[in-house]
Amino acid sequence: MPLHLTENSDRITAMLDVVLYRPSRKARPRFYRVEIAMDLFSEVSVLREWGVKGGAPCETITSFGNLRDASHAADAYRIRAQKRGYKRA
Repeated sequence: MPLHLTENSDRITAMLDVVLYRPSRKARPRFYRVEIAMDLFSEVSVLREWGVKGGAPCETITSFGNLRDASHAADAYRIRAQKRGYKRA
């Protein structure tokens, strides 16, 4: 999982991004993305995005009060997607 750190004025914003794919012989391949990032209100957000390759993605954002809770939630989403057949790129 790549970890990107960018420095904005006096604070550091961390972003963690995981992209999973599920190939299919009968239909277009699907993707599932989970990202952890700091939002403008100093909360940690988990963005989930999914859909078919080349189509409009669906997404949802959930905010957490701390990085630990966000990390546990993001990991649970990743594990659930992998159980449904998604694999790392």
